[in-house]
Amino acid sequence: MDIFRYIQDIKTHLKLTFDEVDGWFKKDKETLNHQPSNGGWTVQQILEHIYLTNFYLLILIEKGSKKAMKNSLNLDLESEIKNYSFNKKNFDRVGEHGAFEWIRPEHMEPKGELGPDKIRSLMSQQYLQCLHYLEVMKNGEGLLYKTTMTVNELGKINVYEYIYFLSLHAQRHITQMKKNESETIKN
Repeated sequence: MDIFRYIQDIKTHLKLTFDEVDGWFKKDKETLNHQPSNGGWTVQQILEHIYLTNFYLLILIEKGSKKAMKNSLNLDLESEIKNYSFNKKNFDRVGEHGAFEWIRPEHMEPKGELGPDKIRSLMSQQYLQCLHYLEVMKNGEGLLYKTTMTVNELGKINVYEYIYFLSLHAQRHITQMKKNESETIKN
């Protein structure tokens, strides 16, 4: 396993995803506020949900990165890197809207308390936080701590996988926003 390539791939995924999400803040008000015919969230609500989910995932990522760095003092990092294999197939479904049933916690549901400019600014900071954690764990340390992820039965995942999950979650909702927008265009 080339750990540096792995980390770079996550950085690239994050950049592409956050850039695409950022583009949605530039949409017109009609697109942002269109209530889809299926009764789902508006694009504005989806953007808030992405921010909220990132907020809570970043709490876990921060704790995980601290524990991983602490573990790096006592565990065999080289052995972990050598024996690690990323199960991409398990994760890719996370990025597919509607690929499986997903019951989100109530605290990740949009409440409409933040305006789009504030959410956009906070999401920009979240992107920088992700890059910071990847920089702190630049030698593979993120493999040294795992936390259970119940979504799609992923099980115990390491800190890098949590960051990738965060990026995939946003991708999942980009698809949803595109569906909303296409419905707006048809009307």
